[in-house]
Amino acid sequence: MKFIDIGVNLTDPMFIGQYNNNGKQYHEADLKQVLERAWSIGMEKIIITSGRLSEVKESLELIKTYSDNDEENNNNNNNNNNNNNNKNKLFTTIGVHPTRCSQELIDSNNEIKQEYIEELLKLYNENKEKIVAIGEFGLDYDRLEFCSKEIQLKCFEYQFQLSEKTGLPLFLHLRGNSESGACSDFIDIIKRNRNRFSIGVVHSFTGTLDELKQLLELDGIYIGVNGCSLKTQENLDVVSKIPINRLMIETDAPWCDIRKTHSSFKYIKTNFPTVKRDKFKLGSCVQNRNEPCNIINVLEVINGLNGGENIEEISDQIYNNTINMFFSNQSNQSK
Repeated sequence: MKFIDIGVNLTDPMFIGQYNNNGKQYHEADLKQVLERAWSIGMEKIIITSGRLSEVKESLELIKTYSDNDEENNNNNNNNNNNNNNKNKLFTTIGVHPTRCSQELIDSNNEIKQEYIEELLKLYNENKEKIVAIGEFGLDYDRLEFCSKEIQLKCFEYQFQLSEKTGLPLFLHLRGNSESGACSDFIDIIKRNRNRFSIGVVHSFTGTLDELKQLLELDGIYIGVNGCSLKTQENLDVVSKIPINRLMIETDAPWCDIRKTHSSFKYIKTNFPTVKRDKFKLGSCVQNRNEPCNIINVLEVINGLNGGENIEEISDQIYNNTINMFFSNQSNQSK
């Protein structure tokens, strides 16, 4: 089976052994091993989520570092058939996450900084082969303490100029309970700007069945799911209604892992050697730190919700959905 993880936070400090933003080093960096585990289960591409300008730069540097290192190793080993290398497998996005809009996009006069958008476009024009989506952007009404609803709405709509000027698909964020109005505001903005983008995915979907139905009525909008989409039985009931031809999967690592307390855990068949972070062992996963290899667990849950008999067929459809959205124009796509 082949996988593409549409959303991974590879620049998160957890992958260099730091947790809780306290600067303490719990263990050595193991991103190299994290990537190797991903490739070993059939991962073909990973899209690194960027939610602000500095993260785009970090992501591009990470891509360059790991791609260059692997190319050098392959040349030294005279081995061009190494399927576990990182070259042409790591990609990223450009955009501003809704919770960061006040800090990143708004100036002292409460106006949007167009120069910030221009800098994002400059990075895209310099790195077109590695930037494959606009995002992560959208609305988050669960965390209004970081950015007001008014500013989120203004910045969400403003960023559609990125899709207009690049032609890239959208990697969308939507969070807020059904009473918050987040989904209806989100849909209004999508409809109002429908002529400004081609296609997009609402990632990490955790909404209600009614919200799912409204999103599926939108032309060109797909649904992305991860462990956060699969916690409760209610979540599972909703996800089971997503048509496979409108579905994508992700991990959102190092977040959104599937845990034993989640209703979806009963569908998990694949496990990886895992240790607590204070007993770290290079080559093992870390407890409660999600990583891209666990995308196979998301697929196993989707398969279980769809009868449990057609995992390869489901995998192929999801893979093709993802290729068609993000990589259809790339000559280096996997065959």
